[in-house]
Amino acid sequence: MARRKTKEVTIGNVTIGGTHPVAIQSMTNTKTQDVAATVAQIKKLAAAGCQIVRCAVPTEEAAKALSAIKKEIDIPLVADIHFDYRLAIAAMENGADKIRINPGNIGAKERIQAVVDTAKERNIPIRVGVNSGSLEKELVEKYHGVTAEGLVESALNNVGIIEAMGYDNLVISIKSSNVLMCVKAHELIADKTSYPLHVGITEAGTVRSGNIKSALGLGLILYQGIGDTIRVSLTGDPVEEILSAKQILKTLGLRKGGIEVVSCPTCGRTQIDLISLANQVEAMVADIDLDIKVAVMGCVVNGPGEAKEADIGIAGGIGEGLLIRHGEVIRKMPEKELLPALRDELLAIQNGGAK
Repeated sequence: MARRKTKEVTIGNVTIGGTHPVAIQSMTNTKTQDVAATVAQIKKLAAAGCQIVRCAVPTEEAAKALSAIKKEIDIPLVADIHFDYRLAIAAMENGADKIRINPGNIGAKERIQAVVDTAKERNIPIRVGVNSGSLEKELVEKYHGVTAEGLVESALNNVGIIEAMGYDNLVISIKSSNVLMCVKAHELIADKTSYPLHVGITEAGTVRSGNIKSALGLGLILYQGIGDTIRVSLTGDPVEEILSAKQILKTLGLRKGGIEVVSCPTCGRTQIDLISLANQVEAMVADIDLDIKVAVMGCVVNGPGEAKEADIGIAGGIGEGLLIRHGEVIRKMPEKELLPALRDELLAIQNGGAK
């Protein structure tokens, strides 16, 4: 698919927009002032594939903690600010690579100007974030409720405030928990600005429901070439957000690398604990850096043929199983040997060729 070309913005050591790949972002759920806990979580996120991380900065203590956090991590750090312009300034002074603000809730223009002046001095990008839950009252009245059109107008109005202050190192986000409203808002704003867009379905929900809403919403947005960074917002371990984001991008052909595991849904012919086996395979391949498809099938009769589009796979039967490659059986073995044999085969491929 053709990506919409946007302005390039550099956040720490990551550049977004232009022809750069869509970057994956998440947010910590630790208390930011707890430096050890926050650093530990960021390192887990980075190991999972997070490229940009955001931390809440609700207090001066949290703002000051950013300096210590920055020394321990390798990915860009974004400070999430609401209401208090002084926290935005303090976050930048303590090393934030980007700040997220809603100019509408920062207050008087001189306060916004103070934030912009600090960002300009340090060349720090500002993410202008607008959510459906905080849409300005006058726009709610104008559009007779919270609408995609209102979200877009709010974002562009707030961007205009900062542009008028002589600064355009900006990223825009317009989010809603209403999937179709969010999609429409992105379609509308994509034709009205060249700033990079950070996309996501806000307050998407638990891992199960949030993944469904995010996959649908982000899929519809990204498939149109819209979006430069993404976050899958889930109520749960933020590492799950990274795993889901990687899968969404890979499914859309926007990211390469990483083993894709496919498995049959099971039926009455299944004679192996396929659910457990598929989960074990998915966990086992997480540390293997190959851009291939692995199939896990529950039937030794139809499994090989059904898995012919996979590069390699296994199919189980009663106490035994098959190792298969592109639908062809290469070895038969006891069931207990399936996982080790599959891992050995994958490692052999990674090291330069199959056994």
